[in-house]
Amino acid sequence: MHHLRIVYSITHTTVHRNQDNQVDTWKEARMPPIHFNDRRESVLVTGATGFIGQTLVRALLADGQQVTVLSRDPRRAGRLFEGRVKCIGGMAELPADFKVDVIVNLAGARILGWRWSAARRKVLLDSRLGVTRKLVDWIARAEKKPRLMFSASAIGYYGIQKQGDDTGLTEDSPPQPIFMSQLCQAWETEAQRASDYGVTVLRMRFGLVLGKGGALPMMMLPIRLGLGGPLGGGRQWLSWIHVDDLIRGIAHLWNTSDALTAAYNFAAPGAVTQREFSKTAARILRRPSLIPTPAWPMRLILGEQADLLLEGQRVVPDGLQNAKFGFLYPDVQSALKSLY
Repeated sequence: MHHLRIVYSITHTTVHRNQDNQVDTWKEARMPPIHFNDRRESVLVTGATGFIGQTLVRALLADGQQVTVLSRDPRRAGRLFEGRVKCIGGMAELPADFKVDVIVNLAGARILGWRWSAARRKVLLDSRLGVTRKLVDWIARAEKKPRLMFSASAIGYYGIQKQGDDTGLTEDSPPQPIFMSQLCQAWETEAQRASDYGVTVLRMRFGLVLGKGGALPMMMLPIRLGLGGPLGGGRQWLSWIHVDDLIRGIAHLWNTSDALTAAYNFAAPGAVTQREFSKTAARILRRPSLIPTPAWPMRLILGEQADLLLEGQRVVPDGLQNAKFGFLYPDVQSALKSLY
């Protein structure tokens, strides 16, 4: 049960982590230069103060792009990016003649954390659909439409696969009638409205993002403590992507002239079972991986949300691979070694 208490702590501590404290770590992390476009473009980013958003904005700035950030706290965002971006608190602050070439929509409350009560589900829906709706409404009245909109989603779109189901899920695989899937479906549908105004909409279905921020440090904590055995049976699939490959994937599609409105699985080709992930992480940290966490107490504590940890998806990045994208970190061992 001690291991279970650590897992429960992870899901709640992750919600309340001070993102400002993560920034210095990200600044120290070495990311290969990423090229988005030969010409300087005006880019609007939502969710910019989160782990992925900060990594993206810094890469855009390093490439010489002009960045505007939509944030609930523009002053904090301004400090975070050292005054190098334009910060707004709402889309009403952008006049119709403001030029935006590309939108990257990453906004959304953290999915893993509080139990999915009716109130929490409303927060998760509103934080995604509300921002996306306002973006599309602004596009509708913009004098010059953006050419491209990247909109975040997640592999939760596909629902869950029971342990032992090794079917690879491509972008054409169907959703399921469960909350995590319905959340992603609604989010993507809202973003898709931008295509009515001639905008190419790329829906990014993220797997677990591995990096110095986000969920990974908390996932590695029990492993560091020697308590990092399998969750449940350990046979559930874990689809993931290194944050560098996520940003590189965005840049690759940014530069793909024949990119069409479509969904893309942002997941590495080397999906692993949860047991394999724990063993690999423990080997890299030189720690044991022996103590399992049973499924039933996690379901008791987390309810339906436990499916995020106890069931999984074996996702295949067909879209990115068909677009000739090459992963720097195709397997979980190389990805974790680059971070630890």
